[in-house]
Amino acid sequence: MRLALSTRIRGKHMSVDKIIEQMAKSARTASRALARCSTSKKNEVLLKIAEELVKNEAYIKKENKKDLSQAKEAGLSSAFIDRLTIKDATIRSMADGLKEVSALDDPVGSIVKTWIRPNGIEVSRMRIPLGVIGIIYESRPNVTIDAAGLCLKAGNAVILRGGSDAFYSNQALAGIIKKVLPESGIPEEAVQVVPVKERIAVNALLSQEEYIDLIIPRGGEELIRFVVANSKIPVLKHYKGVCHVYVDESADIDMARRICFNSKVQRPGVCNAMETMLVNKKTAKNFLPEMAKDFTAAGVEIRGCSKTCKILPMAKKASEEDWPAEYLDLIIAVKVVDDMDEAIRHIEKYGSDHTESIVTSDYSRARRFTREVSSSVVLVNASTRFNDGGQLGLGAEIGISTSKLHAFGPMGLEELTTTKFIALGNGQVRE
Repeated sequence: MRLALSTRIRGKHMSVDKIIEQMAKSARTASRALARCSTSKKNEVLLKIAEELVKNEAYIKKENKKDLSQAKEAGLSSAFIDRLTIKDATIRSMADGLKEVSALDDPVGSIVKTWIRPNGIEVSRMRIPLGVIGIIYESRPNVTIDAAGLCLKAGNAVILRGGSDAFYSNQALAGIIKKVLPESGIPEEAVQVVPVKERIAVNALLSQEEYIDLIIPRGGEELIRFVVANSKIPVLKHYKGVCHVYVDESADIDMARRICFNSKVQRPGVCNAMETMLVNKKTAKNFLPEMAKDFTAAGVEIRGCSKTCKILPMAKKASEEDWPAEYLDLIIAVKVVDDMDEAIRHIEKYGSDHTESIVTSDYSRARRFTREVSSSVVLVNASTRFNDGGQLGLGAEIGISTSKLHAFGPMGLEELTTTKFIALGNGQVRE
């Protein structure tokens, strides 16, 4: 079945700027209608989209092959092509994700807090949608569905600008959404995918401050820095995940080995993987040789400080560039520190406010670490890999923010809303 693109360009003479402006205007209008939708209607549309994804597997894969063919002709890496590829399992995963979002509690309309003033006025804070969200992302087509589902459930209209490498895949997915929305009584402009490949579309999107409330970039550091530098709209972002595990002098050695191994090796290419391991000098001689065996067996390259290299002759000497590095690979920087004070100072200097963990059996040190380390998620005796919306009980997430304004850490449904004040009186007037 041939589906329409997510946005028809009415008149090919239209400039990219004009196309984006019209999309933003219509998204603003759609957001008002979407904000009034009941939870049951939003859940209904999510389940219908999930059903249509599965029905249209062949069409989605056919369009995806166009992107894959161009990627191969361009000589892009196998890892890149893997991220770009849509398989039957990928489509089922997208559909299952929408079903999971439909089962989550709807934050819209919920009361966060209520109190009564001395004059009898009852004040409360109610969750409401943000309005219109712009999401700019790179080569993973599944983000189109994940982001659309979360934004719809939170009552937000969304404009999606995926990477040009996934253009045909994203347009196919957008076409399915566009077909379902009006059938369910929701304006089709509630979810729009930018229908042009030109890079200037990103600049145009970032200039729609009159209509778009928030921009969320998902991708590499270069993309995120570009968005932050050029946006006239507030941006929720994280540049990179330079995550640390500090092995305290009181740490259980076996526990520390399991946590550090999982933090680095389970999925080294994700933002919540450990990049630097800090080890207290009192436990280094017992811990590092055993940990090195685990890492070496898994193919991890160790880059250590001078103290580390004395204990581990096979380690490469770390340079200053290693401490702030986000490797996203089987490489780890290791530093022996005098105490927790030095570990915290190192994290403050080189960390990215993403994820830090301490392995310790000392309760007071654990409490101090959680108070003094300012990252979005601070763990005690657990892997850094748990900085994830699903793992923390938030359900699906749209990303992990290292911005402290509005949202900090995994961004689930609640983080895609804001609050307004409701004041219930009984004739009170201000004296």
